[in-house]
Amino acid sequence: MALSAPAPKKYEDTVRVLDFRTKQRSTTVRGKRGIILTTIGETKFTLLEVLGVEGSTFEVGERIDVSRESRSKVSSVLGKLEYERIPSSARDEIPDIVREIVEDSEERFVAYINRAEPLTPRTHALEIIPGVGRRLLKVIVDERAKSPFTSYADVEERTGLKDPVMRIVQRIIDEITGVTRMNIFVKR
Repeated sequence: MALSAPAPKKYEDTVRVLDFRTKQRSTTVRGKRGIILTTIGETKFTLLEVLGVEGSTFEVGERIDVSRESRSKVSSVLGKLEYERIPSSARDEIPDIVREIVEDSEERFVAYINRAEPLTPRTHALEIIPGVGRRLLKVIVDERAKSPFTSYADVEERTGLKDPVMRIVQRIIDEITGVTRMNIFVKR
């Protein structure tokens, strides 16, 4: 009987810069100094500490490729960060950056709304989104049964869910800050 190899770990490929500090020490790896970036991943919303290449310039909100194959402005990913350990300037940027990511990834989040199923016998995956209760859940499930949603505007128009982008953003922020018991969008 042959054992199958474990699935390879999936790392963040692209991140957005929340904050950067020049000539600083790393908080995750001892002895690392240089341009320290506080970033958030675009797929799993993981908070990461990244070491930038000397001489590179960065802007808050900038997309950076951190995949092993095509790093140009990044020397290495130093490690994951806890929300409590990131600078307050980075915390202030999280809502705006997460909103940009959710708006740019419309197809992914609309697909989530189309495919979401019950998590437990009492809780549906859509109910964890702020503003979605039993009544609105029934409307969403009935509407997507007729035809799948195609955009955020389509979700809002057919179900009455006001500003679905902001509601998804709020859920993601709650998961990042550790307020929720169950994480759907954020990898810790």
